[in-house]
Amino acid sequence: METKMNPRPVDFKFSNYISQGFDLLKANFMPIFLATLCTILMSIIPFCGVVAVSNLLKFIRKIDKGQQAEPSEVFNFGDFMKYFVPQLLIFAGVIALYIPYFVLLALTGMLRGEQPSGFVGLIMGLYVLFIVVVIFYFTLKGFYIIALMSLKNIADLKQAWNISKVMSTGNLIMIFLFSIVVSFLGEIGIILCGIGVFFTIPFIYCAHYFAYKDGLSQVEYDDITEIGQNY
Repeated sequence: METKMNPRPVDFKFSNYISQGFDLLKANFMPIFLATLCTILMSIIPFCGVVAVSNLLKFIRKIDKGQQAEPSEVFNFGDFMKYFVPQLLIFAGVIALYIPYFVLLALTGMLRGEQPSGFVGLIMGLYVLFIVVVIFYFTLKGFYIIALMSLKNIADLKQAWNISKVMSTGNLIMIFLFSIVVSFLGEIGIILCGIGVFFTIPFIYCAHYFAYKDGLSQVEYDDITEIGQNY
């Protein structure tokens, strides 16, 4: 059942999510590791990556609540169509964003190895910057979309985007820094000859889970609180 939401900017507790993610993983390393491995394997299947991450978030929520959970629960395709169309729309949007860039490449002859003029090069550089800014903007403003669709069962991508957009208001820098720090900690596993990656990748998902959990808890519609505010 879809949860009623009361969208508002959230209080983004950067350090809490990292420490909570570490503590949960430390106490439940093996099941979370196996579930993460299942997520990686399922993500190899075309258009199943988002479904896999969604199922992993549900799995981690069960672990967090002390409920019985099996890593194999990640291999659940029940919500495939729920995420398939949104993925197609996002893919189409990215392609549309890059079309003008490739048109510029063709018009300037760069695809044939020719060097464009300084002015054309400047225009292309500015457009690449525009692409980067647009991608970062939608990624950061849509930070909570997968959590809303997975943990709160919101099926409509537009609704999830509108809620996430409000939740992330005033927090774009903090969300960006959080993503950078968590990703950097994940990269450490790769640097350590690949051994540490078995710990750091599950940590990334755990840290993000607590960021989602706290954010969603702040915007859940509380009937009792709402009644109190009206009197």
